[in-house]
Amino acid sequence: MTNSVISPLPGARPGRDPARAIKRGPRSMTPEAVAATQRERLYDALVHTVAEKGYVNARVSDICTAAGVTRPAFYALFAGKEDAFLDTYRHGTQVVLRMMDDAYAAAGDWRAGARAALKVLLDVLTSVPAFATMAIVEIDAAGPLARSDRTELLGRFARFFAEAPDVPEGLVDTVVGGVYSTIYGHVSAGRVAELPQLLPMLSYFMMAPFVGRDAAATELSAQAGGARVVAPCAVSDTGEVFH
Repeated sequence: MTNSVISPLPGARPGRDPARAIKRGPRSMTPEAVAATQRERLYDALVHTVAEKGYVNARVSDICTAAGVTRPAFYALFAGKEDAFLDTYRHGTQVVLRMMDDAYAAAGDWRAGARAALKVLLDVLTSVPAFATMAIVEIDAAGPLARSDRTELLGRFARFFAEAPDVPEGLVDTVVGGVYSTIYGHVSAGRVAELPQLLPMLSYFMMAPFVGRDAAATELSAQAGGARVVAPCAVSDTGEVFH
């Protein structure tokens, strides 16, 4: 895995995280640092508020309260709720993609890399359930721009099939859509914690069109366990905070 520094995933921390309190006095933070800290806190607050209340019912005032940030400070950073949602979604999905890219690059071949990237996706979503709910389920209610962003994101997953054997045009999009639909079903049903258990089945589904059913069948007997990957600043199963 590369040594790239990856930002915390939105929703991995509470918005009112004491470690990010704005410092006042002679050693106060610069305006740029204050704005960056407020943006991060609003990312976290938006994820938790939208996951709890739903996008439609989440108000800017709710997000500001959860972040400990004033409404003027919110509107200095975002045009409104939709803009804040889009910015949070784009930032969060970029964090996840970078983690998947690192896992793919560290693997020995395409098949191992695609499986490793999928494991990262399932594990990271499980480590921050609020982000999974906000980014996968509530995005449906966030408007056409958000849905367009989701379509663009799904297209970017084709990078993990670039070295796979040739298949008919459009099949990669179909495979990606099937994996996403399965994840959506679990998240929308409140079964985020079960996502890592899907790794063998989804790996089989992902590989079969490229290597054949018999060759892909080994994925079904593989264990879904192994070291759990958690998002930066999320809490692992052992209670450790991942940095």
